[in-house]
Amino acid sequence: MSRPTRRGRVRAATDQDIRATALALLVERGPEAVTLRAIARELGITAPALYRYYGSRDDLIGHLRLDVVRDLGEQMSAELAGLPDDGAIQLFALCKGFRRWALTHTKEFTLVFASPTGAVGSTEASVATLNRVDDPFGRLFLATAGRVLATHDVVTPPDETVPAELRDDLTAYRGELLTSLAESGLDFPADKLDLGTTYLMIQFWARLYGHVTLEVFGNYPIPVTKPDVLFDALLADLGREIGLAITP
Repeated sequence: MSRPTRRGRVRAATDQDIRATALALLVERGPEAVTLRAIARELGITAPALYRYYGSRDDLIGHLRLDVVRDLGEQMSAELAGLPDDGAIQLFALCKGFRRWALTHTKEFTLVFASPTGAVGSTEASVATLNRVDDPFGRLFLATAGRVLATHDVVTPPDETVPAELRDDLTAYRGELLTSLAESGLDFPADKLDLGTTYLMIQFWARLYGHVTLEVFGNYPIPVTKPDVLFDALLADLGREIGLAITP
């Protein structure tokens, strides 16, 4: 293998500095503070110099989002590695870990999970728009859920209960899920992922994500003095509805 040129090594180091500075600005001041001008000022270079590495602010934001979600995936993977080899235990631990990360990394959560379409880093041509099936955390969540479906007798809604207007979308998404599960190395029987199961997975994530988002932004409709208890009750409800008991 050929060694990188000196120019290549300098470029890589500089790129790392740019993204580290962008992350620091994000954590300290929020997504809107991450601008090429601010990064250049922090690094003591001119803003146009940054265009050697990124075509636009959206391009940089996109890479930053991928960095954040990669770090999240690695952190959650490390936590799951220390748990019993049981899909249900790991799935609910992953839900709790996601909430804990969101509450302690609110700026990163905002950038990756709460930037609306058309806002920060979400232009059509930007890599910032993440596919939840393909990003590192999404793959981990899907693989963990897939293990539950493959090894537990999960209660799923029959296909006929899925609203007819959603079936085309769910059919397309089912194909993406099966591809991702296969790429994760999980021996998952395709017949276990019917439309009803796909619909269940979407609903499960929507309820988890909705609760966490409300909590992160302080928008829960009532004051909650024991938020951990409320979240654990949500997980218990989700588990009970699909026939899984949560071990404390």
